[in-house]
Amino acid sequence: MADIIKADAIQTNNEVASERPKRRPEWIKVRAPSGETYEMVRTLMRGKALHTVCEEAMCPNIGECWGNGTATFLMMGDTCTRSCRFCDIKTGRPSPLDWQEPNRIAQSVKAMNLRHVVITSVNRDERPDGGAPIFAMVIRRIRQVQPGCSIEVLIPDFKGKPEALKIVMDAQPEILNHNVETVPRLFKQVQPQDKYEWAEATLRNAKAMDPLVLTKSGIMVGLGETFDEVVEVMHDLASWGVDILTIGQYLQPSKKHMAIDRYYTPDEFAELKRIGLELGFKWVESGPLVRSSYHAEQQVRQLSKLNYIHVREG
Repeated sequence: MADIIKADAIQTNNEVASERPKRRPEWIKVRAPSGETYEMVRTLMRGKALHTVCEEAMCPNIGECWGNGTATFLMMGDTCTRSCRFCDIKTGRPSPLDWQEPNRIAQSVKAMNLRHVVITSVNRDERPDGGAPIFAMVIRRIRQVQPGCSIEVLIPDFKGKPEALKIVMDAQPEILNHNVETVPRLFKQVQPQDKYEWAEATLRNAKAMDPLVLTKSGIMVGLGETFDEVVEVMHDLASWGVDILTIGQYLQPSKKHMAIDRYYTPDEFAELKRIGLELGFKWVESGPLVRSSYHAEQQVRQLSKLNYIHVREG
């Protein structure tokens, strides 16, 4: 795009041909998870037979987040009907839905005394509603047992179906998140069963159905996109009314997954954050280890002070 201006000091992969990186740079390394609170969270998850995206997707921040007593709950099983080439969650035929799962999650939220919770799921394309009723159930159940806790749901695209999305929106989450993950040119390569148009429909329709909801989306970088393509997606997201943006480095879970094209530098992430704030996002979380729910509670705390979030009552 002609109107995109980048800092001269930042060298992007528009300007030089990148070589496949062999070693992770220093700014990517993380500590091994440990600590009393980490063990408490792990024990709680196992005791209630719950899954977390922290474990299933091999999130590099699991030690930090669990050590702070926060986790992102993964609903509807640990088997996804889609086969995205960046994701370590297994693909296959999932088990039937567990309609008691929302209650177990709500009880865990109460046990951890959470003030903000993030809930996501695998894709359940075998169901016409994509599992949307489970999201609605868990939102309502958390409101019953943990009043005052704000709720963020990271949902599938439901193939762009507004009727499935409306089931979730009628339960009134504070934050509705759906990640675009990558740029349009790489969409079919990165996530073969997804469509950029479905992501757009999900985010646009969520805002139309509930103007008070904060919408959120995320992008991974390092998959072979150009810097300009990332900024173009940011322009799209801003035009769709997205409020919160996360940008993080793609890390290859195993040799069978897509290879890392290159590592973005901390300066590049800082530049993307600057551009995002200029585009009008209320919050931009941009950094090498950023994932969709990274620092989610801090985001909510700050946005609440600015009166962008009003916690709903049960």
